[in-house]
Amino acid sequence: MQLEECLSRLAEQFEEADLYYGHGTDNAWDEAVYLVFSLLGLSFDEEVDPAQPVSAGQWQHIVSLADKRINNRIPVAYLIGEAWFAGLPFNVDDRVLVPRSPIAELIANDFQPLLDESPRRILDLCTGSGCIGIATAICFPQAQVDLADISEDALAVARSNIERHQLQDRVHAIQSDLFSSLTERCAGHGPYDLIVSNPPYVSAQEVAELPAEYQSEPSLGLLSEDEGLAIPLAILQQASDYLSENGLLVLELGYTWLLLEQRCPRLQVTWLEFEHGGEGVLAISRAELIRARQALRV
Repeated sequence: MQLEECLSRLAEQFEEADLYYGHGTDNAWDEAVYLVFSLLGLSFDEEVDPAQPVSAGQWQHIVSLADKRINNRIPVAYLIGEAWFAGLPFNVDDRVLVPRSPIAELIANDFQPLLDESPRRILDLCTGSGCIGIATAICFPQAQVDLADISEDALAVARSNIERHQLQDRVHAIQSDLFSSLTERCAGHGPYDLIVSNPPYVSAQEVAELPAEYQSEPSLGLLSEDEGLAIPLAILQQASDYLSENGLLVLELGYTWLLLEQRCPRLQVTWLEFEHGGEGVLAISRAELIRARQALRV
């Protein structure tokens, strides 16, 4: 079989299966490319020969994983153990969410125009696979970066990605329930100039209504009480204590941003716009977080 035929047959199967795409692709053809290129070790950035042969053994392996994608609705990233974020590859499995945050676009733009100077200390809070913090560390090669998560399982994946990108000298994984283990860290190393967080922000009802593909992901990375707002509000209430004088918080809330605006109409934040899609990401300075403490007591 040739590569082009392999992709066509697989894309047709995906199309007929009525899959949901939301973990790296948005259509059957790209999903087929994602699976096949990953298994065959082909580059996503370079032109490949559509007549390249696919052996019977390779096709059998592809089919076996495609069956799991179709019958069990497992995201391709889990099937191949890898996802791409901000142009970088990351190890992933069902201990972490599949990376898909629009914050990747912000990283690609060096967080401009939000930052006046390069941050020296950065925190990726609720880090999961570590993709946001690691990509940000690569963006700012002089920065020290902490990756914090409540889940030791997630941190094991994050540590594997720190090693994968050879950043052990300046990126560190820390077990912490939000900021609970970071007070002493900041006392010894100083506050953070930039905190970036894509925390759980989905209500239990919304999680139950998500397509089957999302049920493969750890609920700990999705669920937040109080209609999804409990964890984002806790971050907004506490972040100023861990930011430097001119520090900045970038926080993703997804569709829950509408509820935040209803609950905290006096909260002054910058809602970011993204050229490649995505919404519900805010930026707020330490000074504004301090001024907003009363508004955040809801």
